Amino acid sequence: MPVPAPGTDPDEPPAVPSGKFGTPGRPLRRSSFLIGFTGALGVLLAYTLYLGIRNAGGILVLVVIALFLAVGLNPAVVRLGRWGVPHGLAVAAVALTVVLLLCGGVVALVPPIVTQSGQFIDQIPSLLDELRRNPTVNDLVERYDVVERVQGAANAETVGRALGGVLGGAQLIFGTVFRTLTVLVLTIYFLAYFDRLRSLGYSLVPRSRRERVQLIGDEILAKVGSYMVGALSIAVLAGATTFVFALIVDLPYPFALAVVVAVTDLIPQIGATLGAVIVSLVGFAADLPTGIACAVFFLIYQQVENYLIYPKVMRRSVEVNEVAALLAALLGVALLGVVGALIAIPTVAALQLILREVVLPRQERR
Repeated sequence: MPVPAPGTDPDEPPAVPSGKFGTPGRPLRRSSFLIGFTGALGVLLAYTLYLGIRNAGGILVLVVIALFLAVGLNPAVVRLGRWGVPHGLAVAAVALTVVLLLCGGVVALVPPIVTQSGQFIDQIPSLLDELRRNPTVNDLVERYDVVERVQGAANAETVGRALGGVLGGAQLIFGTVFRTLTVLVLTIYFLAYFDRLRSLGYSLVPRSRRERVQLIGDEILAKVGSYMVGALSIAVLAGATTFVFALIVDLPYPFALAVVVAVTDLIPQIGATLGAVIVSLVGFAADLPTGIACAVFFLIYQQVENYLIYPKVMRRSVEVNEVAALLAALLGVALLGVVGALIAIPTVAALQLILREVVLPRQERR
């Protein structure tokens, strides 16, 4: 039986040489100071990580949107690959289609906004003349010294605030363009390296569980992709139906209204109602019969979409409880706004799959 060397702890395993780097030394004793110092370092690291995530929250949201779009568009790339199209050319074709759709939406929405704003500005002088000819308005102007108040408000501070508002509006526009381009570029990169990223994620799982994780992960990705394809199909159908209806009742800017309905229809639970309200308001602004026709049309169409179109399209993609879908949409809106509402349904579908295949069987074995 070997005798331990003098000055060593008999309970510790003997040191094993490690080649050119020498023999490892004895482990440090677990003193209270070392434990406290290690805990403090852990807290500091956790707080630093929290600050980093909070400061990079905007970028992380863009990354999540790009990943969601890449997962949803990857089935189209795979389908083109099955038809013999090279992977790079398939990614380029899908990305070009997305860009064309985005440009079409911008072209449809921007001219009505510019036109209506220009008409309002042109009508301002006539509106002011009508106000001046109104005796009640003139009496209020004289009674409350509106002219003097307006002149007093037109100082350097007010002008600076106005310029700040203009600059803030320009910053909002450029920021929106920058975020849109960032999401587009990230989506293209994720599509191009989708298989590599998926393999890298699976390789981080222990080998004993990798096969099962890969099967569940592929099923989740398939559900997300199927949900996005189904949601886009329903949104395009809603937009096309609205466009035809707007042409029939002679609504102004029918294509722009169709784009609005298609975009809002992507939002679960409340999107279709929001688009219907917007188009109905435009109809009521035109005349009363047109507004009533819009309200009746969307009331009928939403019933057809909810009970006929949506179940048939989504039957093979995601199966989510209605209560869970509603709660997920509300939580998604509260956390991430419209983006949270868009990813709420596939997230719930993924959680249901994990709960059914992993959590519940483990609980049954205990």
